[in-house]
Amino acid sequence: MSTALAPFNGISPTIDATTWVDPCARLIGDIHIGADSSVWPFVAARGDVNSMRIGERTSIQDGTVLHVTHKSERNPAGWPLVIGDDVTIGHSATLHGCTIGDRVLVGMGAIVLDGAVVEDDVVIGAGSLVPPGKRLESGFLYMGSPCKQARPLTQAEKDYFTYSSNNYVKLKNQYMAEQS
Repeated sequence: MSTALAPFNGISPTIDATTWVDPCARLIGDIHIGADSSVWPFVAARGDVNSMRIGERTSIQDGTVLHVTHKSERNPAGWPLVIGDDVTIGHSATLHGCTIGDRVLVGMGAIVLDGAVVEDDVVIGAGSLVPPGKRLESGFLYMGSPCKQARPLTQAEKDYFTYSSNNYVKLKNQYMAEQS
């Protein structure tokens, strides 16, 4: 097992063979990552008290923190972290016990908190705060702290989701080729 991956309570991260995890990242516990995704330097992901599921062609940028919320009497399911396909998570973002749909861009330094649901095709502006339990509707840009719906996305912005994810697939392939 890579030193970037560590078990917790006997559960180790499960990473698709086509996914790049930088040696300086740290992934612990119940984490599953799909095909062609990438986890860049200094990402900290702790699937220790709940599960974490990350889709395909998703890029988790440098310095991002991913965590979950434990199960309790007050919240029997806790808050797992679920991230969809073709998602780009900007540098130093924090995602905690939330659900991120497909084709989402989470801006640098954004924070998404427990129970928040980000539907498909959403942009969260850099530095924005998504409060606990908030739902972000598909097809819009959200900005601010707390975030507010700013405007509908243009077609060019919607096209960027897959452009970005495909670009990071190419980049992680270069990293994987150099490491083999």
